[in-house]
Amino acid sequence: MNENQENMSEINNQESQNLQPQPEIGTGAAEDAGKEQDLASRLAESEKQVEYYKDLLLRKVADFDNFKKRAENELASIVRYGKTDVLQSLLPVVDDFERSLKLSKDTRESEAFAKGVELIYQKLLKFLDTQGIKQIDSLGKEFDVHYHDALLQIPRNDVPPHMVIEVVEKGYMLDDRVLRHAKVIVSTTPPESGGIESGSTAPSTPKQEN
Repeated sequence: MNENQENMSEINNQESQNLQPQPEIGTGAAEDAGKEQDLASRLAESEKQVEYYKDLLLRKVADFDNFKKRAENELASIVRYGKTDVLQSLLPVVDDFERSLKLSKDTRESEAFAKGVELIYQKLLKFLDTQGIKQIDSLGKEFDVHYHDALLQIPRNDVPPHMVIEVVEKGYMLDDRVLRHAKVIVSTTPPESGGIESGSTAPSTPKQEN
């Protein structure tokens, strides 16, 4: 091969190389940056979803906990107050024992009989106490419509008006509920002139004072 042929071959090789497509500078870096941005966007969206479902789960757990507490309280209330009718039916028995005790003292019956009645009466009161039943302290207290039923109003000069001056039938509480209102006689202000006839009563219910 002579020198001219070698030169021609070299020129052809250079032209062939020049004709081949050259990679664009920076194309790969741009693609990588785009992929990273897409991944970052997806990651941010996933984190938002995680926070949303985490908050939703916490709220559901709190709702269930509140529901559980309400159900437990309602069940306890049903168990506690479901026996109200039975306990109310025992109160007249207590009344009968109190009358028997008063009668035995008034008629001076045998001491042994009176002690027997007193013993049974105290045991019954103890049982009621274990069930959460307490007597309403009414005598000498201001009339309260939430705890008292007024049977009579009697004018009195020696006590303020609207005071319980006699308990005809005791009232009872079952925990924080009124099991039976106390039946009471209440004082009222005497009329300024003239007296009241024997046995007269005032039909109105005493008003609560603020």
